[in-house]
Amino acid sequence: MSTEPETTEDTGPGTPGADTAADTPQAGGDDADAGATGQETDAPSEDGAADGDAAGRGDDDTETSADGDDESSADGGTGPEGSADAPQLSEAEAELAAQRVERERIERRRAEKQGPVEAGGKLSGKAADLLAAVRAVESGEKPVAAAFHDPEPAPRRVVVPEPERRPQPVTASATGPAAAAPEAVAAVRAVLAAAGAPDTLAPQVAAALGEDADRQLREDPWQLLRVAGVRPEQADGFARALLGAECGPEDERRGRALTVWLLEQAALAGHTALDAPALTAALTQRSVPDPDAAVQSTLAEGEALVFQDALDTAAPAREDTEEPEERPVRVLIGLERYALAEESLADGLARVMNSLPKDDGPAADWEHAATSAPRSAAELIRAVAGHGLVLHTGGDASGAEVAGLLHAVRSLGLRGWAATHAADGRRRLASRAAEDGPEGAPDLQVTTVAGLLSGAEGPGRDADGALDLDLLVVMDAPQLDVETAAVLAESLPDGARLVLSGDPGVLWSAGPGRIFADLLAAHVCPAVASRTPDPGPIGELVSGIGVGELLQVEAPGKEVVIVPVRDAGEAVHRTVQLVADSVPRAIGIPAEQTQVITPGHGGAVGTRALNAALKERLNPGPGRFGGFDPGDRIAYSPASGRSVPGHVVKADAEGLHLECAGVPVVVPKERVEQSVRHGWALTAHQAVGMTWPAAVVVLPGDAAQSLTRPWVYTAFGRAGRHLSVVHGVEQALPRAVAEVPQKPRTTRLPALLKAQVPTAG
Repeated sequence: MSTEPETTEDTGPGTPGADTAADTPQAGGDDADAGATGQETDAPSEDGAADGDAAGRGDDDTETSADGDDESSADGGTGPEGSADAPQLSEAEAELAAQRVERERIERRRAEKQGPVEAGGKLSGKAADLLAAVRAVESGEKPVAAAFHDPEPAPRRVVVPEPERRPQPVTASATGPAAAAPEAVAAVRAVLAAAGAPDTLAPQVAAALGEDADRQLREDPWQLLRVAGVRPEQADGFARALLGAECGPEDERRGRALTVWLLEQAALAGHTALDAPALTAALTQRSVPDPDAAVQSTLAEGEALVFQDALDTAAPAREDTEEPEERPVRVLIGLERYALAEESLADGLARVMNSLPKDDGPAADWEHAATSAPRSAAELIRAVAGHGLVLHTGGDASGAEVAGLLHAVRSLGLRGWAATHAADGRRRLASRAAEDGPEGAPDLQVTTVAGLLSGAEGPGRDADGALDLDLLVVMDAPQLDVETAAVLAESLPDGARLVLSGDPGVLWSAGPGRIFADLLAAHVCPAVASRTPDPGPIGELVSGIGVGELLQVEAPGKEVVIVPVRDAGEAVHRTVQLVADSVPRAIGIPAEQTQVITPGHGGAVGTRALNAALKERLNPGPGRFGGFDPGDRIAYSPASGRSVPGHVVKADAEGLHLECAGVPVVVPKERVEQSVRHGWALTAHQAVGMTWPAAVVVLPGDAAQSLTRPWVYTAFGRAGRHLSVVHGVEQALPRAVAEVPQKPRTTRLPALLKAQVPTAG
């Protein structure tokens, strides 16, 4: 039987200017008992971000906080480390604050350079013309019209110097943006009301624009686009109401605001920068009469940076000339925030690769450790012995090799730690190490990435502020966004080794960047492929999807079941039936250990519709606190792009009391709507990094066009013992698995790395 999943979750970084997709209806499936065991499986949606206005989100809505992945939360769920006494002190929020400290440190580092650092400095050709246009704008002259034509190749790379100090642990009390003053909110509310805009936006506007937000809005109404969820057409309407006849599409303020908005949307889709032609094309779609001038004005105001990266090496000189042929370049425009993080990451990785100590044990000791370890781990141990940075690829079963490495490092007297994307990954790695490790070996030191960076977990920091360890293994490495990765790299002490381990077939991070894929493509360090296959029919099925084949697998124990459905109503009915009755009865897995995964939040078979139906069946109640009742399964999102599953304990005057990954969390009443969703059904991005004993993957018919191999691979791989596929996409599933890869993301990391580190082959 064939199984064809369908997804409306993010389908990858979109083309700037495209509109966000609407809610996708879905069709569903059949009983676990009735389904066939041999089926084919496709993997939809590759990237966590769907097309939609430069950034694109796969889901129709623009809710980010409560979704964990917005429409495509990539977080699989690193749990918050908050407590009932201090609910606001979650490790995810502390991680965000650590990233802010890192960005501030980078900015200070730039300011301490002897000469000023100008956006676009040392450029030539197309970028030089662009810089000339910027200076023309600054002097009041007419901008250069042909800024993006006839480029002259001249590679440009910014090398960020070694930091003078490493980021210190961030206390939880420092997390979260400060609330705007009541008088500032009132002033903004008056401006919004004068233009007929919803005054409920006032707190967000005041927080986004800061001091004198009301004055900024009056002077530049398009600053409203700084608020998450506000779209260009809404900002245009607001500007018309405030400016009247003075408002027009050619307004320079509009062009700048739309340029920044498009770059921010691109970041939501995973890009750290945009090609200049793509950006100008998106501005044209937004009715900006002179897109080149809009970009130039944005650069002149310092709201974006321009880069010129060589595409390949220069060709040798021809016989009739002494000059080598010019090498092609690409001009990129990006927000400073992500540009600095990417350059800092390249710097930090180069330092890790070049600072491997020579006195951390004789080579014979490392070889003995490799020989004593299980055969699957020996290659990884030998690679780590001789290199500061090592990449390790493999599925969930490859965690046994990481455990073997950590045991070997401990036997050498070195301080080895592992960090996982989700608390569930920490549990699985620790459990695997206990099962496969040598008898009497101490427990592995395992934390979550969020807990490690916030200081809530892990080895702590040394006197210089660096992590107090000799080896760090980061699991679920494809989930690292550029800012988190930069903080991790800068936090490592000189001489420490770094291993990035993960499955290259899963969906990429919710935030911008594709760190793991970029490093694999750059060939600047060893890459060790796991030799440990994922077991059973589900492992065989998922492995085939990873190489583009939808296999017919033998499943005598009903490990894989296909449930064909004809429409959305049947899909919802069959999904509820599977979770509440068929899987518990036929497979022996209770409903609380079964996870539903669907492509998007909206539509007739999205997470909202499925969660409503599942709540009615499994935990009916009036929803007295923001639609929630004690016992409800939830997905808590402490920050955009991060989602952790849990359940509701109670509600009182303090807020909604949750338990997430064994940690009590209290969500204040005013934050419940934006940060908590029901969690019987999740998107693949919310589920990445976690597994459940049983998974029900819903592939509705209307999501056929958005299916990708990575989405199917990720969704099907969340099942441990049993997988049911509610199948309504027919041949779209095998087609997606065979033909639709991960959507590309525009990043600068490979070029930055190649300029600093020679290729490893």
